[in-house]
Amino acid sequence: MTTLTPHLVCRDPNRAAAWYVSVLGAHEISRITLSDDTVLTIDLEFGDGRIAISDELPQIGIVSPLALGGTYGALHVDVDDADGVWTRALDAGAEVFEPLNDAFWGERTGQFIDPFGHRWAIGQQLRDVPHDEVVRLAREVFGAPATK
Repeated sequence: MTTLTPHLVCRDPNRAAAWYVSVLGAHEISRITLSDDTVLTIDLEFGDGRIAISDELPQIGIVSPLALGGTYGALHVDVDDADGVWTRALDAGAEVFEPLNDAFWGERTGQFIDPFGHRWAIGQQLRDVPHDEVVRLAREVFGAPATK
């Protein structure tokens, strides 16, 4: 594991792992399956980052966003081809959360909800934007003061 490793709970983690590999380019590192075929953990690597995914275990309060009716945040993954990843994600059943666009902070970015209820933001670096310009543009776009 890395210093910070998000742990995602998924209905059908085997299918989720295959989805993350084919759509987002993850690589499976390890897997622990219990004798009843419950997936305790599948570790996936995304470049220099990792996530762990597991089955729902509702009897002990471990449930996926599908059980909760949504998710509280997003996972951001840097990609080399945002348009290609976007197309693969939507073709593989993802739903648009925020359309793919060229953002003021210098990324081609968009957000989608995967078939397992998790929200992903993808970002392809297009250009370097100085921090003070990002702050100024954020204030213009969101209409509120931004802090440093």
